[in-house]
Amino acid sequence: MVRKKLAKIVLALIILTTLILMYSSIFKKEKIKKEASKEEGVPYNSNIIENVNYSSKDAKGNEYIIDATQGEIDYSNSNVIYLTNVKAIIKLNNSKQINITSNYGRYNTNNFDTIFSKNVIVNYLENQITAEYLDFSMQRNSLIISRNVVYTNLENILIADVVEMNVETKDTKIFMFDNNKKVNIRSKD
Repeated sequence: MVRKKLAKIVLALIILTTLILMYSSIFKKEKIKKEASKEEGVPYNSNIIENVNYSSKDAKGNEYIIDATQGEIDYSNSNVIYLTNVKAIIKLNNSKQINITSNYGRYNTNNFDTIFSKNVIVNYLENQITAEYLDFSMQRNSLIISRNVVYTNLENILIADVVEMNVETKDTKIFMFDNNKKVNIRSKD
């Protein structure tokens, strides 16, 4: 009786070990395939697009143009494309254009909302804002810039947590997340 139980346990362990070895072997082969295709410069996924360009206009005639060296369509939501080396231009009817660059972006082809991230630079007239994150929405008419925000113009340098700008009216709010901290403004002179 004890021998039968011991034989069943040993057999179960052998089967379990075999399954684990087979699974890990298949997983390793798949990982090697992915790494090899990356090393050869061949994208593993077929949804990568080179030299991406989108252009749109709203009902008021404002134009939004976005370019990227590369884009990858999100498999779970085909309206979303992840961008690399992003350049965007917002051409406003009633004002000068706003130029935006960043390392990465997330663009929604339905509503044109774009999230820019990593090394974000915004240029408008003589103003430059650098940060790590920017959320742009044509529907809200807003730019929300955050994470290590440095706002520079001809006379001053401003350091804050967030800059919110209404693209249409140019109304701007600059603030800190923590009410105990203050926005830091200093003269360039």
